[in-house]
Amino acid sequence: MDYKEILLEALNSLATNKLRTGLAVLGVVIGIGSVIALVSLGQGSQKSVQNQIQSLGSNLLTVSPRGRNVGGVQGAGGTGTTLTLDDALAIASSNKVTLVKNVSPEYSGRAQVTAGRNNTNTQVVGVYPQYAEIRKVQMAKGFFITKRDVDGMTYVAVVGPQVASDLFGEGVDPVGKTIRIKGIAFRIVGETQAKGGQGFNNPDDTVYIPLTTAQRQVFGVDHLNSIAVEAKSEDAMTEAQNQIGYLLLERHKLKTPQDADFTIFSQADILSTASSITGTFTTLLTGIAAISLLVGGIGIMNIMLVTVTERTREIGLRKALGAKRKLIIFQFLLESAILTLMGGVIGIAFGVVVSYFLSQAMNLPFVVSLWSVFLSFGVSGLVGIIFGLYPAQKAASLEPIEALRYE
Repeated sequence: MDYKEILLEALNSLATNKLRTGLAVLGVVIGIGSVIALVSLGQGSQKSVQNQIQSLGSNLLTVSPRGRNVGGVQGAGGTGTTLTLDDALAIASSNKVTLVKNVSPEYSGRAQVTAGRNNTNTQVVGVYPQYAEIRKVQMAKGFFITKRDVDGMTYVAVVGPQVASDLFGEGVDPVGKTIRIKGIAFRIVGETQAKGGQGFNNPDDTVYIPLTTAQRQVFGVDHLNSIAVEAKSEDAMTEAQNQIGYLLLERHKLKTPQDADFTIFSQADILSTASSITGTFTTLLTGIAAISLLVGGIGIMNIMLVTVTERTREIGLRKALGAKRKLIIFQFLLESAILTLMGGVIGIAFGVVVSYFLSQAMNLPFVVSLWSVFLSFGVSGLVGIIFGLYPAQKAASLEPIEALRYE
């Protein structure tokens, strides 16, 4: 069996009908390219979330309220009103909590912020000065909220770069300018450095004001959304979590951890949950893209079946001259594999280029894993074998006499 001759014959056969070959390859290109691009998009999203969480520091604990357990039904996490400023001050000052470095009580909510004729709906966060250290907030201009602002319940604000851009335009220094939050005038005293982010918790699309002002003047509440706690070291996280938990149980007059009206998350917990969610998202996108690859494979099978029909007399002649069944099968499998491997190579390049432009457009890290490239290339070859097998067997099963009589 001259494999070189068979390869040349397969290439010649595919080149005979360039349009049909191109359409078959296009189906695989779209399938492979979709797999790589969507896997890259999912992994880029996962990397972006991980970077944002890790940028807050590895020693961060977050205490959030939750509803009490009434009649066996637990209230939703983060929606309760059980945490107060006194709880935060107790964590910072209690001799029962020895492994805590900084405590930041927080209350946040979305509000309409205006400056002249411009307005934006953004996140408004009431904070203490410790927020900047715990949350790793760096200032680009001006200064952050001070203890004097909190104690005096002043009307000052620090804005993220996205808010500054939305309200005053690109490149305009917002420090010293006035904005209105729910109709209340605030003077901007600082602008934070860009961190990058998306969604409702984007630090660049946030306004920071003194906690006391936020609670009493803007939102009219006496509870907290959360308490951010910085442990003294990463090794002390678990023990610090326990100390805070038992202190709050005692303060809230609760007997067991099962009765707790609060939850305490570490960065590792949040990162694990976020990675799980984005991992599921990536898997879903990959499954959707795999459907297009399946469609491409079916297209190749259809074209190979048409090719078998067109070449019936040729197959009959070759069998009459002594060509064996396995040679006929190999010939058609080779043509199918060449189609899919060509599509695989072009699809990989197409997928990488699309991934790059998507990541730039969506402000995500550009991530293309080698396993997705190798897997896509391997799958493309496998698709050629699987979907080329039936047409090859059909060709090999033709009777020479019947094939020669075919018109």
